[in-house]
Amino acid sequence: MSTSLPRSKVKKNQTWNDESVFASPDNFDAEVKNLVESLPTIKKYQGHLSDGPGTFIEAMNTLDEISKRAAKVQVYATLSSAVDTSDQLGAAMNGKAMSALARVGAATSFIDPELLAIGEATLLQWLMDDPRMKLYEFYFNDLFRKQAHVRSAEVEELLGALRDPFMAVRTTTNMLANADFQFKPAKDSKGKKVDLTQSTFDAILSESDRKARQSAWENYNNKYLEFKNTLAGNLAVSIKQNVFNMKARKFDSSLESTLFNGNVPVEMFHNLLDIFKKNLPLWHKYWRIRRKALGVKTLHPYDVWAPLTTRKHKVPFEKAVNWICEGLAPMGAEYVETMRKGCLQDRWVDWAPNAGKRQGAFSTRVPQDTHPFILMSYTDDIGSMSTLSHELGHSIHAYYASRAQPMYYYLYPSIIAETASNFNQAMARAHMLKTNPDKHFQIALLEEAMDNFHRYFFIMPTLARFELETHQRIEKGQALTADSMIELMADLFSEGYGGEMNLDRERVGITWATFTTHLYIDYYSFQYAIGISAANAIAKRILDGTPNAAQDHINFLKAGSSKSPMDVFKTAGVDMTSTKPIEDAFEVLGDYIDRLGVLTGK
Repeated sequence: MSTSLPRSKVKKNQTWNDESVFASPDNFDAEVKNLVESLPTIKKYQGHLSDGPGTFIEAMNTLDEISKRAAKVQVYATLSSAVDTSDQLGAAMNGKAMSALARVGAATSFIDPELLAIGEATLLQWLMDDPRMKLYEFYFNDLFRKQAHVRSAEVEELLGALRDPFMAVRTTTNMLANADFQFKPAKDSKGKKVDLTQSTFDAILSESDRKARQSAWENYNNKYLEFKNTLAGNLAVSIKQNVFNMKARKFDSSLESTLFNGNVPVEMFHNLLDIFKKNLPLWHKYWRIRRKALGVKTLHPYDVWAPLTTRKHKVPFEKAVNWICEGLAPMGAEYVETMRKGCLQDRWVDWAPNAGKRQGAFSTRVPQDTHPFILMSYTDDIGSMSTLSHELGHSIHAYYASRAQPMYYYLYPSIIAETASNFNQAMARAHMLKTNPDKHFQIALLEEAMDNFHRYFFIMPTLARFELETHQRIEKGQALTADSMIELMADLFSEGYGGEMNLDRERVGITWATFTTHLYIDYYSFQYAIGISAANAIAKRILDGTPNAAQDHINFLKAGSSKSPMDVFKTAGVDMTSTKPIEDAFEVLGDYIDRLGVLTGK
């Protein structure tokens, strides 16, 4: 619970090597300018795609090159602003990148409408006549699947240009929460002040000092409550933008629009929520076990992450990397050594919890000629090791997909991405549970597992229920206010807590405001629960010794978006059109809860 370092004091080996993308901000500025100036190289093909396969392939190669350059611009701007959200240079670069990307989107928006105008029959004939066209078969099939919802070239260009202004509310919310919010310090049981920032909040909630946890949780949520009306206005506008896009593309609901675009069955969303609600008694059982294990009369939300054992388990960064790599050894030498080298040599990870660093963790997706980057705040504990393992799952996914696919197949959907990340956690956890028999270490590992499932199998489905209701209200022309969203969120958590948790309705109800990324990406949160379900199914195949299971997973990572998500899952040997992987994941959760109950004697 130490005070965060200023960014200027962070050691170089704890930072990512953003200089591998651009040597300096000046180089970034030059590339932004050159990127925008290069857009005529793709626009010159407008109106000429029908000239034949040769012209089309030239256009797609040009598009691929522009997309790679745009990705590097986007990632560098993200790196600069994420580590110090108060950095004005970083904020300016982020703005330049978003503006440039919007212009790229507008300049390339003619391609799909023009291909639709050429017609499916002609494009299928091209596939038969020219072997080079085979690469585009899935692209064409998916395009004609979406045909009814693709607008004219003029409208598509307008929708592409809207990308930049539509990002404004998300950017504003992130800047408010991550750069402008100054949280009142927490106080521990001895009355000592504890620095509370976005990068220290999670660490404080994982400490044994209950007074520190309580004051941190209250002070953190109080700040969001202080700005509840601004945050509610931003989220309501974001939802209205989603509804606008739904109507522009002629869908009946924003849920249908989002999932159709990603080729995900709407039934999957509803099946998840139905199975989640059916299994809420599992969570109620866990809250009882946790309350008894902590020895408290009443469980509070700030007790959810409290350690159940007084034994400390310090896990320095390098040791975490080694343990993660040991757990992923069944995946083969390339998989493991790529991760190890990325963490310990090539500086993929920016891991110091410095002041101004944005909340949470993420891994970037970048083209083949650079590498992924991970942002997190590492605090030498099992929870941080779990986060690192998760983000490395994203990174190794980006590594394999970027080297196997062109850009238009490389940018895989989030429902696929969250499988890769949770798979890493499942494998590393299984290895450590098997090889570290110490009771206290086992408890700590199971707590890590429960933290992971709590986020992805409790918080995320709850946010998904919130998303569905708020979108439906806007679709019906109803208003969204801060208080109505707080009430809705509190009701959903009350159902999830089942009377086993003291419900501070206002502070629990403001939870939606603390998710400054997830709720600004339409129907993103439920995909985490799908991801953890698929990940555990894939990990089980490998741990059970299913022939070729490890290679199946690597093929899954390489596939990117070159197939439909459901077919990509099948590449890994998992049928996600079935409810069984979700139901099986709840069985895994139940097993963890039972084991924790036995180990704690509760």
